[in-house]
Amino acid sequence: MTNTPTQTPTGPAGESQAVGGNINPSDNKFTNWLTHVLSDLGKNGIFIALVAVVVLFAILTDGILLRPQNISNLIVQNGYVLVLAIGMVMVIIAGHIDLSVGSVAAFVGACSGVFAVHWGLPWWLSVILSLGIGALVGVWQGFWVAFVGIPAFIVTLAGMLIFRGLALVVLGNANIGSFPTEYRALGNGFVSNVFGLSEEVDIFTLGIGAIAIVLLIVQQLRTRTGRQKYGQEVEPMVWFVTKLVLVSAAIGWFAWSLAQYKGIPVTLIILGALVLIYSIVMNRTVFGRHIYAIGGNRHAAELSGIKTRRVDFWLFVNMGVLAALAGLIFTARLNLAGPKAGDGFELEAISAAFIGGAAVQGGVGTIGGAIIGGLIIGVLNNGMSIMGIGIEWQQAVKGLVLLLAVAFDVYNKRRSGGR
Repeated sequence: MTNTPTQTPTGPAGESQAVGGNINPSDNKFTNWLTHVLSDLGKNGIFIALVAVVVLFAILTDGILLRPQNISNLIVQNGYVLVLAIGMVMVIIAGHIDLSVGSVAAFVGACSGVFAVHWGLPWWLSVILSLGIGALVGVWQGFWVAFVGIPAFIVTLAGMLIFRGLALVVLGNANIGSFPTEYRALGNGFVSNVFGLSEEVDIFTLGIGAIAIVLLIVQQLRTRTGRQKYGQEVEPMVWFVTKLVLVSAAIGWFAWSLAQYKGIPVTLIILGALVLIYSIVMNRTVFGRHIYAIGGNRHAAELSGIKTRRVDFWLFVNMGVLAALAGLIFTARLNLAGPKAGDGFELEAISAAFIGGAAVQGGVGTIGGAIIGGLIIGVLNNGMSIMGIGIEWQQAVKGLVLLLAVAFDVYNKRRSGGR
C-alpha cells in the first residue's frame, strides 16, 4: 500500500493555511488587547480595590459618601495620614519601620502651640521652627539607626515613648489653643473664588481640574510615544484611550465635587505638592534608586558602592519632617494641641503603606500606592461612621483589611517563586 504525502493547503497567494480552518487576525488582536487589560488590572489592583470600596459604601450609605461636602471632608480629615504614608512607605521600602511618627506629630504640634499661642510668634515662623524640630528628631533617630546600627524598630519604639513623654511635658497635661487664622488654614483652609465670582460652583477649582486632565493626557501621550520610539511594546490604542477617558472622568468628577462645596482644600494642595515631589525623587533620582536597591538587597547595595548609612540617615530625617508636617496639619484642623494628639497615627500610616502594596521585606512600594492605601482607610473610616458602626468594629475591619493586604503580598511572592 502506497502512502500519499500529506500536503498543506495553500491560499490564493500561496500562503500556508492550517488544516481545519483559517487563522483569523482579529483573534490575535483581541488576545493581545485582553492580555494588556488583564496585565493592567493586575498592576493596578489597589486602585480597583479603592473603587470597589467607594462603590460599596456609596451603596450602603445611600449616596451620602459621595456628596460634595463628604468628599472634601475625606481629604481634610485624612490629610495627616496621607502625609505620614508618603514618608512611611519610603522607610518601609528601605527595609525599616517607624513606630514614633504619632508621638513626634504630637510633640511638634505641642511645640507649635507654645510658639504660636504662648510666645505669640508669627504663624509662619512657628511653622518653620516646628518643621525644624521635626528634622532634629529625624537626625536623632537616624543617627542611632544608621551609624550606631540599632534596628529601626527598637530606635523608633524608644522614640515613641520619648516624644510622647516630651509632648506631655511641653503641654503640661493641658490643651493649647486657639491658633492664628493663617495657621488654622493648614488643616481647615480652602482656596476658592479666586476670580471674585459668586457662582455656586467654583470656577477656579474646575479650571485646576481641567489643567490636571490636560497634563495627564500630555504625559501619557509622551510616555507612549517614547516607548514606541525605542521599539518597546505599547498597549493597544483602544485600551489606552479607554484608560485615559476613565481616569479623566474620575478627575473631572472629583474637581466638580470640590467646586460645589468650598473649593480646593489647602491640605490637598500640600498633599499634591508632596506626591509630585516624592514621586520624582523615588522614580527619577539616584537617591530614590538607592532606596529601592537597599530594600531589595542591602548587602549587594553596599558591595555596589551605595552609602547605605547615609541613605538610612536621610530617610529618617525626612520622616521626622513629614511627621512634623502631619502634626501641624492635625493641630490646625482641630485648632488645638492636646495630650491625645497622634494616638494611632503610626498604625494608620503603616497600614496605608502595606495596603498600598509595600512589601514586608522591603524593596517594593510606591508613593501612589501608599496614597491609595491611605484613601482606602479613610473611606472605610468615613463609610462605617456614616453607617453608625462602632469604633470597635471599625478597628476590627481595618485590621482584617491590613492582614488580607499583606497575605496577598506573600501569596504573590510565593507564586512568583520567592520565599
